[in-house]
This record gives sequence, structure tokens and C-alpha cells, in this order.
Amino acid sequence: MYDAIVIGAGPGGYVCAVKLAHLGKKVLVVEKGELGGTCTNWGCIPTKALLSGAQLLASVKEKGTRLGVKATPSIDFKSLKDHMQRTVIMSRKGIEYLFKKNGIDLKRGTAYFLEPWKIEIEETGEVLEAKSVVLANGSVPKLFPPFSEVDGVWTSDDVFSMEELPSSILIVGGGAIGVEFATLFSILGVEVTLVELLEHILPAEDDDVASEVRKSLQKRGVKIFESSKVSSLSKGSSGFLWKLETPRGLVEGMSERVLVSVGRIPRIGEDLKDVGLEIERGVKVDSRMRANIPGVYAVGDVVGGVMLAHLAMMQGVIAAYNIAGVDKEMDYTAIPSVIFSHPEVGAVGLREKDLKGTDYKVFKYPFSANGRARAMEEREGFVKVISDGDGKIVGFSAVGPMATELLMEGVIAVRFGLRAEDLSLTIHPHPTLSEAVLGAFEGVADRPIHL
Repeated sequence: MYDAIVIGAGPGGYVCAVKLAHLGKKVLVVEKGELGGTCTNWGCIPTKALLSGAQLLASVKEKGTRLGVKATPSIDFKSLKDHMQRTVIMSRKGIEYLFKKNGIDLKRGTAYFLEPWKIEIEETGEVLEAKSVVLANGSVPKLFPPFSEVDGVWTSDDVFSMEELPSSILIVGGGAIGVEFATLFSILGVEVTLVELLEHILPAEDDDVASEVRKSLQKRGVKIFESSKVSSLSKGSSGFLWKLETPRGLVEGMSERVLVSVGRIPRIGEDLKDVGLEIERGVKVDSRMRANIPGVYAVGDVVGGVMLAHLAMMQGVIAAYNIAGVDKEMDYTAIPSVIFSHPEVGAVGLREKDLKGTDYKVFKYPFSANGRARAMEEREGFVKVISDGDGKIVGFSAVGPMATELLMEGVIAVRFGLRAEDLSLTIHPHPTLSEAVLGAFEGVADRPIHL
């Protein structure tokens, strides 16, 4: 008998399995698809592989002349897709290597939950038991009318199968996924229309952060409709015909492709309901990732709520510790949010829109005042820090060059309740983009030296 069976080898499942092995447990992973789940195969990894090529193209085209680089770059989409596929395969093989290195068994197939601690693999009929079961079933893209009623509409799972770039695309949903694809397609010369139902794109972020991304997308020709929705969609001989309800009235248009990127929903099969698991947005768990049935845990997208690979990984770690008898709890106070737009976005903790009352201090330090950013011809954006009445950092947002990498200093500050005054006295290397972070800390502690 296994100590644990993990259903699903996405970020939450494979990390949980590896940590369980580190803790001396005998582990089986059951996966019906490719190793790595959504993140590796249809999300984080392929998107960033494509964006790396696109952003290199954009840098040469948009900054090359000012930096003395003379070139007329173009994109070879087949080569870019080959790079994407190599990157995905290397990530899958990396997980396979980790399983072999740590003595983790892997079975391919569809796992059905028969009863607590017992599963059946549909394709073989094999029944397996374990002392604990970890559900890491993942999620599926949301699709609803009118989009679900029209053939050929893409979700984020479908888009990577394209063999050539479309001439035009309607992207429905201006969150992180939609904005990243709008960035990608617009750089590659595709005519992009982006529609967001809420007040502004990137609705989870502050408007000033979203505004920087909006301006950049519009410079590349993206047509953005906020507070808008698709009222009708049909497929014609040469593309999709659509109508938008916008604050300025009805807008009609046509695009060769339509991509719906309005988020994902947990993959909850009838088997999970039949065994008596409590389901809310997803499988309901406590702070130790335990479901309502003893010995059953759930991690990642199947839990619902915030669906991020790095959050799923930490949930997998916490579940593994508790299965091994080491008491650990999830802490959700500092979940990093990263968006690989151009400029990039990184945020953690409170946003300005979350603040209630006046006992907070907010300061924004612009990248235009940073020497490294100026040398890179990256003057757009800022670092914003929010501190409470005691000077503790409670929120951090960055929009600009390498914002996703600069974010970690803010994550640590929010996670451990560090004070702006202390952080403003830490030596940051010069000349680096991280000095913009220092400037923001100085701004909430007292006054920034270089502004």
C-alpha cells in the first residue's frame, strides 16, 4: 500500500509528490495527460516561451534605433513555436526526472475516486489504495454562451495549437491571460480587439497599474473596450462576426479568431461528489489542505479561488507536511501576482482600491527616475508601496521593466511585516532596477533621495 496517491501531476500535484518523497513517504502519482498540468502545457510555460520571442522582437523594433542597433527584425512563427514546444518538453522531462530521482511511481490513466483512500484507473480497471489521497485534478477554461454555441472559438487551452498567426483576433477577458495574449499577438502584428466586462483591464490591480499596460497596448494598436461585453457572436465565411455593448454604444466588427480568456473552473467530477466531499467553489479544504473526509487532501486549481501555479505548489508542500505528520498551515497573506505584459506587472498584498480609512501611506517611485531604467530605455511605470500606521509594508505593486522579478522584495516585506524605515536603510546595488524599490520604501518611510 502507498502512503499517498496523488491524482494529477500539475504544479500542486507533482510538488506535493516530491515533498512527500523527501519526507520518506511511498508515493504514487496518477496522470491522464502530460506531466506538468495546465501550467506546463497550456499556460505559464508556453505563453512565456512565445512572449520571450515577441518581446525580443519588440525591443529591437521599438528601442533598437535609440540604442544604436540597426536591424529590420521579423518573426518566423514556426521557429518561435518550435522554441515553445522544446521548452514545454524540457519542463515535462524535468518533472519525470524528479519522479525517478525521488522514487515516485507514476501511472498513466484517468483516476476515479471510489471511496476514501481507494481509486480506480479507468483504462485498466486497476484498483489502488493508500493511507492518504491528494486531489490535484486541476481546472478547465470557462466557456459560456454565446461562445460555447459557436464552433471554433478558442480557449487558452486551444490557442497553442495554431499553426499560423491569424490576421485578427477578438480577445474576451482583460485579466492576466487576456492581456498577455493581447501583448503577444499585437507585437506579432495581429490586429487585436480586447474586451473587458469590468471597469478596466487587469481588474484585480489598481487603475494606475492597469493604465500603464493599457497605454502600451494601445500604442501597439490594440483596440480596448472596457465596461463592455459581447452581445452576439456568429461565424461567417471569413471569420467571426461580433457585436459589443460598450459605454459608447453598439460596436460591430469581424475577427478571424476569437479567444475567450475569462478564467478557469475547478475540474470536479461526479466521483468527487459521490464520495461525500464537500464542494463549494471547489473542493473545500482547511488551512492544512485537508478535505472533510479524513486522509483526503486537495491542492491547486481543484480547490477553487485563486488559481496560480506558485500558490498550488505551496499548497502541495503544506499538504505533504501534514500527511507526514508535520503540522503546517497555509498563509495566504502574501500571494504574488505576476503578469507578463509589456510592461510587466507584479503585485502582492493590499492594493490602493482595498484600503479603508486613512491610516495608510502610499508612495509611487517612477522608473523614469532610475538610472538603470533610463539606460535600458525603459522609462514607463513605477513601484508603489503601501504601509500601515506602524510603517509596516502591507502592499506592493510594480509595473515596468522586470517587475515580475522585482516583486519578491515586496513579497518578503508583506509576508514578514517588515517596516519601510528598516528597508529604506538596506543597501541596494547600483545601478539596478531594484533601486526603484528602494526609492518607494524611502518614500513611505520619509522622502526618496533621488526624486
